[in-house]
Amino acid sequence: MPRSQYHLTQSEENYIKAIFALSGSSDDSISTNLLAERMSTKASSVTDMLKKLAEKELLTYTKYQGCTLTETGRNVAISIVRKHRLWEVFLVDKLQFGWDEVHEIAEQLEHIQSAQLINRLEEFLGFPKVDPHGDPIPNREGKFENIPARSSLSSCEIGTKGIVMGVEDGSPEFLQYLNRIELKLGSEIEIADKLSFDGSLVVIIDGRTTQFSHLLAAKIFIQPTS
Repeated sequence: MPRSQYHLTQSEENYIKAIFALSGSSDDSISTNLLAERMSTKASSVTDMLKKLAEKELLTYTKYQGCTLTETGRNVAISIVRKHRLWEVFLVDKLQFGWDEVHEIAEQLEHIQSAQLINRLEEFLGFPKVDPHGDPIPNREGKFENIPARSSLSSCEIGTKGIVMGVEDGSPEFLQYLNRIELKLGSEIEIADKLSFDGSLVVIIDGRTTQFSHLLAAKIFIQPTS
């Protein structure tokens, strides 16, 4: 993937990744205030950084209107996301870190610049398509390959069976809870009952029965198998 001709600091890369995350697949401008909230800093500091990144042609910035990543900026962001998610796979699959532990470590490792290292890491891991949270990993060309359709557990009917494919909440507290109940990507799950008064579910996870609140079930995504 093309990279900026300029050397980028970790802070600059963090801003680019944040703008990419906020914009998603749209081309809408991201406001200074929204980015300041995301980065937990002052709007004036965000403005200074946006001006620097605009000079490096990584984004366009218009006062009072916000910023939009250029094609180069978007490529840089995707490269950072790719590295982050591959490192998360490595930490969970090869070093047995809990999936609630890996985000902060991957935040540090994502700034490694060697494309050769990342490509070899991907090959070593067997070319994974998703990270430990079920998010897609872009390939070497920066493309997000299609992943199988998935549904939130809360939207499924009684009797539905499926494979856990991802989660919406990446907070340590949520992931630690999933670790406690031994639910992970690839777990087989079945909805045994749905309580009408509050939407909570009785589910069977790899043969074990437990109960999920509607809020919890809405944050778990499965690929239905029946």
